[in-house]
Amino acid sequence: MPAFRLDRLLTLNFFLPLRRAKKNIFCLPILMYHSISDEREENISPYYRTATSPALFAAHMELLRAQGYEVLGLQAGLEKFRRENSAAAKLAVITFDDGFQDFFTAALPVLRKHNFGATVFLPTAFIGRERREFKGRACMTWDEVRESQKAGIEFGSHTVNHPKLYELGLPQIRAELKESRTAIENVLGQPVRSFAYPYAFPSADRAFVNAFVEALKETGYVCNVTTKIGRAGKNDDPFILKRLPINSADDEALFLAKLAGAYDWLAWPQEFSKKIKNLVSRRRSGLTENSAPRKNI
Repeated sequence: MPAFRLDRLLTLNFFLPLRRAKKNIFCLPILMYHSISDEREENISPYYRTATSPALFAAHMELLRAQGYEVLGLQAGLEKFRRENSAAAKLAVITFDDGFQDFFTAALPVLRKHNFGATVFLPTAFIGRERREFKGRACMTWDEVRESQKAGIEFGSHTVNHPKLYELGLPQIRAELKESRTAIENVLGQPVRSFAYPYAFPSADRAFVNAFVEALKETGYVCNVTTKIGRAGKNDDPFILKRLPINSADDEALFLAKLAGAYDWLAWPQEFSKKIKNLVSRRRSGLTENSAPRKNI
């Protein structure tokens, strides 16, 4: 029996029945995985965990297959999503942040078994000819990236150094965007157009978000996935795409509920919390909601 968590309780017992009673709206679930490993994250809330056990990942993929989903990488998924008009269409996108080695060893064989696509976002400072580590976990090598590409996996940028971009100036942000994209393109010989924002996306700071999106466009990107919770809608900004976080706490019932849109409700308390934190931060800095944007932007 899964440990008690309020978001699961509300999702399964209130928002899932409510979702079933409403007209089906054609949305795209973009699943956010990180590490596919048996790492135990006992001191971390289930909401914030980033590891998914290989056995559970395999079970998730079996569920997607059984439910009739076509599973693609981000670029291919977005292109098909824009072409489809039927609410009955079943499309899903799988993404992996951080470029951990266990994507290559544990996730890729399962994806190939089902002929599923995926996009892996690489922090390029931690991807090398020899094995490197990030957050204490081994990362992929460039040879493994090339082999994954041959298997149909898409790759996108996750910056060079995985910094908190919100704490950087615009020139530094542009450098992280441009240099990581160039590094991946030089190895794979294909354009890199997708980006994954590292850490929590500061959506409450509209001035920062506007400047950041312009930087993405200037450096050649066409889409950006974030940690904002929910599924992507037809009219959503491609540079502020929502995702559904997935980890070892996602049993079958919760996983299927997320796919169905019953977890999308959490976007509202998430956004409210960000606005409160941003307001408190600005007041401590002597700013008001209408003050000029941060000097480094």
